[in-house]
Amino acid sequence: MSDDDKTPPAIKVSCVGSCGVSNKVNDTAWTVEEQYFNSTLSLADKGVLTAGEHTFPFQFLVPASAPTSFEGPFGKVVHQVKAVIDTPRFAKDHKCNKVFYILCPLNLNDIPDIEQPNTTSITKKFNYKLVKSGNIVLTATSDLKGYIVGQAIQLRTDIENKSGRDTGTVVASLLQKVAYKSKRWIYDLRTIAEVEGSGVKAWKHAEWKEQILVPALPQSMLQGCSLIHVDYYIQVSLKSPEVSVTLPIYIGNIAVNRVPLTPARSVQHIPSIVVPSAPPEEEEAASGYHPMDNVSIPTKSHSQLQRFSYAPGLSLQDLRLDSDQTASPNHPTLCLATGATVPYYAEGTVVPVPTASSLILPPEYSTWGYPNGERSLLEL
Repeated sequence: MSDDDKTPPAIKVSCVGSCGVSNKVNDTAWTVEEQYFNSTLSLADKGVLTAGEHTFPFQFLVPASAPTSFEGPFGKVVHQVKAVIDTPRFAKDHKCNKVFYILCPLNLNDIPDIEQPNTTSITKKFNYKLVKSGNIVLTATSDLKGYIVGQAIQLRTDIENKSGRDTGTVVASLLQKVAYKSKRWIYDLRTIAEVEGSGVKAWKHAEWKEQILVPALPQSMLQGCSLIHVDYYIQVSLKSPEVSVTLPIYIGNIAVNRVPLTPARSVQHIPSIVVPSAPPEEEEAASGYHPMDNVSIPTKSHSQLQRFSYAPGLSLQDLRLDSDQTASPNHPTLCLATGATVPYYAEGTVVPVPTASSLILPPEYSTWGYPNGERSLLEL
């Protein structure tokens, strides 16, 4: 045996924070990577250690710019400590690693106008019974633009059915969109929660008040990470005729500290829907004048943590968050049907392939002991 083979091994420990993205589900052979920090310490040089057990305390300074930990089917933001025992020649090195989680809280109060109601409306003309036509006016309003886990999203929907045909059911969904920047953008859409209301009878102006409870979810905007973007939306849609509106919202860690508008006060900020004195000319000629009655929509069902699917060909308004310059580009269209989780691409022909990936949840920080209070200093 040579002298090198008798030399006691060296020990090195590294602290690494990085993000990797792949084109395939649950594939760790990343196509694109970025690194946030990488520090290495030598705890013992070759020839120093004697036989027996040894303990080496060490610490690393984690930069404040390191993004929050995240793990999804197409990529992850992971922070870990790696240790290597560099053994003599012809012997296998011993390696181990320990993942630790970083939470960089998103303070919703830092987002402009976060305490204001979120409102959008759309009017759609449609034909029925071959020769008749009508209009649907769909308006959705949330009490705030940002929420934290456990908070209820207060939602109001106004539907004005200016036709002689009953509508299909109305559905409000909390959607999660995660964009992964690989060779091209990959989007993963999921329905987190869903509530369904009854349809609207012909010539009725209906109001629907509901709420959606925000479950445990990763925060919006992984600040410091350029490869993964997390966005949330409230989508309110009618099944027949197909029409929908989308409200971009934020999920954060620090709640809005201003007094939110109650549903009753929110109503005062919504312009009253004006019913025209007469329906459109073609409708008037076909069926005569019909007065509009005000009604309330009953809720049919609630569901939480449902999967979502993408259906090519269904269009929806652009989902760009005007106030968020860091939102993922090329905001795609969403669909109205629920099903298996399906990734899709922003370019080319879309061929949905169902995936078996589980819902994306934030790390369980309470089960992990590091870092202890100070996120910038890691000691082991």
